[in-house]
Amino acid sequence: MASKIQPSDRLVYQFSTRGQKWAFMRKHWPLYVITLPGIIYFLLFKYVPLLGSVIAFQNYSIFKGIKGSTWVGLDNFKRMFEYADFLIILKNTIIIGVYDMFFAFPVPIILALLLNELRIMMFKRIVQTVVYIPHFLSWIIVGGIVVGVLSPSTGIVNHLLSFFGVEPIYFLGENSYIRTILIGSGVWKESGWGTIIYLAAIAGINPDLYESAQIDGASRFRQVFSITIPSIMPTIVILFLLHIGHFLDFGFERVFVFLNPLNNVNGEIIDTYVYRAGLVDRQYSYTTAIGLFKSIVGFVLIVISNTFSKKMTGEGLY
Repeated sequence: MASKIQPSDRLVYQFSTRGQKWAFMRKHWPLYVITLPGIIYFLLFKYVPLLGSVIAFQNYSIFKGIKGSTWVGLDNFKRMFEYADFLIILKNTIIIGVYDMFFAFPVPIILALLLNELRIMMFKRIVQTVVYIPHFLSWIIVGGIVVGVLSPSTGIVNHLLSFFGVEPIYFLGENSYIRTILIGSGVWKESGWGTIIYLAAIAGINPDLYESAQIDGASRFRQVFSITIPSIMPTIVILFLLHIGHFLDFGFERVFVFLNPLNNVNGEIIDTYVYRAGLVDRQYSYTTAIGLFKSIVGFVLIVISNTFSKKMTGEGLY
């Protein structure tokens, strides 16, 4: 029969456990110090601003402040859904988000798989450098480059089209092209940077798996689908879930540099509308309600997709 744990034994165990924790903290205190700036950053710029979300339920006045502003309940949210233009903007945001998910998200994966198959290391490094350099350019510079390339008078695209007898096209002046331009410019700017993450995941694959596959007669194409992709699938799932969390957060600068009165019907998204209605027109409570709505949608999407992912693949954010 098992003996019962005496109170004195439990006390000794608690003291020994606490001693081990303090010893661990004393040993690894530099790691805790290194994490402090990150913790302080998130507290100041991510959690403290959440308290300002209360103005979404007020008729906020910068002169009266949060305490002096009148409460209006859910009126700002009702106004948001009753405003016809907002529904059009929400539709644009969803469509552009879907395009970005299905066309832009797979590009870094494909690039990483292609670069991994290159055997000339010098050429591989040059290509990798060329594709991820655009990440370090601001959207202002990228916008200037795209405007120059697509210019109806001096752009290289229209010059190439002229050889086939096509009249010059003002791409940024037509609604039908703006979504393609937004997705294409994003792919050019960010796909190379995302490739680095997948190349790092590929580098962690055990080489013995490839050697065993070669002995069994598997081709390089077969090895990619049987070894490489399954091995980096956890990384793909995590990044995909993070991407879904920002589904409605396409980016203000990315769109604003291309937006003009000729293409804003299909190009304006929630972020640019919030800038125009909130900062320009000073509708602070209304735009805070829109931002809160966007955050809630992103949270719900990431919870649903994470639950579905854990059931289907066993991988998830938490």
